Amino acid sequence: MIWLHKAIATVLGLGYAPKGPGTFGTLGGVIFLGILLHFNIPLSQPVLLGLIIITFVLGIISTDKLIPQWGEDPQRVVMDELNGYLITMIMVPLSWTTILLGFVLFRFFDILKPLGIRAIDTKVKGGLGVMLDDVLAGIYALICMHAYLYIT
Repeated sequence: MIWLHKAIATVLGLGYAPKGPGTFGTLGGVIFLGILLHFNIPLSQPVLLGLIIITFVLGIISTDKLIPQWGEDPQRVVMDELNGYLITMIMVPLSWTTILLGFVLFRFFDILKPLGIRAIDTKVKGGLGVMLDDVLAGIYALICMHAYLYIT
């Protein structure tokens, strides 16, 4: 069953990227939303919120199962990036501009870890800690995204 946790935590292997696995994990979300946009498949907010909750819970469970083997906050775990990126896109109309802007904003907050993100990253351990810092990065990116949408 460990293979299933590895598949979930690495977002079907994206976390095995040799450089920038977090960026590749976020790109998984970009690809997902890009496919929906390309095929004109609507993504309702209840479905998006359900996906956020599911990826959050599965990310915690799978990371907790893998920490004994991979160590605390393993780079291969990128479900947290996918989850944070999906949070960034709450109530955002899908277009290539918003999908890519959401990617840039989320990666900015995820990499720099300002405004309490670093504190969560260092103080909260286990799968919950791995997921929570990206939740906060996603919330900050979401706020910036809606500020952009408001002014444009």
